[in-house]
Amino acid sequence: MKSQRVLTIALIVLSLAAGLAFAATPPAAKEAPALTPAAAGVVPGDVAPSFTLKDTNGVEHTLAQYLADGKIVVLEWFNPDCPFIVKHHQLNRTMNETFMTLQHKGMVWLAINSGAPGKQGAGLERNKKAHTDYEMPFPILLDESGTVGRAYGAKTTPHMFVIGKDGKVAYSGAIDNDPSPTKPGERNYIISALRALMDGRAVPEPTTKPYGCSVKYGDK
Repeated sequence: MKSQRVLTIALIVLSLAAGLAFAATPPAAKEAPALTPAAAGVVPGDVAPSFTLKDTNGVEHTLAQYLADGKIVVLEWFNPDCPFIVKHHQLNRTMNETFMTLQHKGMVWLAINSGAPGKQGAGLERNKKAHTDYEMPFPILLDESGTVGRAYGAKTTPHMFVIGKDGKVAYSGAIDNDPSPTKPGERNYIISALRALMDGRAVPEPTTKPYGCSVKYGDK
């Protein structure tokens, strides 16, 4: 009997010791969530990604050629069925008027549609019609793969980029300072950027927040 009590006590002591050891062991740390990589794209001061795209008439446009010709290049991300594009191309003539104001000073304006096939506003025929309906004095380039849009980090329609004669991005952001769906802003950032570049000055606001519809990229 005595030996049985001793055995029982020994088992209790061992159990307590094991419990204490377990309690003293810290719980395993949870795995840290993976960080979302920064969106691809460019910021003012970066070299503008080169590209060659065809417009709705099948004509090729190459950024490198425009730069070799000494042009300042404006890129406008475009979707004809986005209400904010309608705002600036139909309800108001923001884009056309901005282009017409400064086109004679060595500036090229290219609208780019990075919408994938089947997405809102995508497709050759839809953009041909939009080019006519909006009486656009500059071409619409089709980037259905989204390669160029992703290279620039284009987020919205419109998302504006201005590329200086040195081939570097000089401005990225909105067309103006009013993100409402109908009223144009009092400050046109593209005119300010273009005039600064043409005068040999630094762009006063090289970055603003773009507004509009999301670019209708396809799946990677």
